[in-house]
Amino acid sequence: MEVEAQPEGGVAGRFTVRQAHEGPPGHAHGGIVGAALDEAMALLLQSEGLDARTAHMEVDLHMPAPIGADVSVKARIDGREKQKVRASASAAGEGGTIGEARALFVLVGPPSGAED
Repeated sequence: MEVEAQPEGGVAGRFTVRQAHEGPPGHAHGGIVGAALDEAMALLLQSEGLDARTAHMEVDLHMPAPIGADVSVKARIDGREKQKVRASASAAGEGGTIGEARALFVLVGPPSGAED
């Protein structure tokens, strides 16, 4: 998945649900949606020059994503405090919101502006 910076902040991208992503018959496994949301948030932090790792993530799945569907993904940073960054992401398809995630990322290395 590739993402692009958005004028209003955050990033947006998309992916197509493939047969290899199948969980329930004809639909993506929920873990694929969760992984896509995590990836969107990680790519967002990377685009901001932040080297971080996912520490905690919660995913809410709202509807299944059919095989062959194009899924749009958006991510944004919700807050930052020292070594912690909070982000959120959503995935949507033709029928509406497929899933949403909130995550806590931990920065690797010293926070920006830290003294040596």
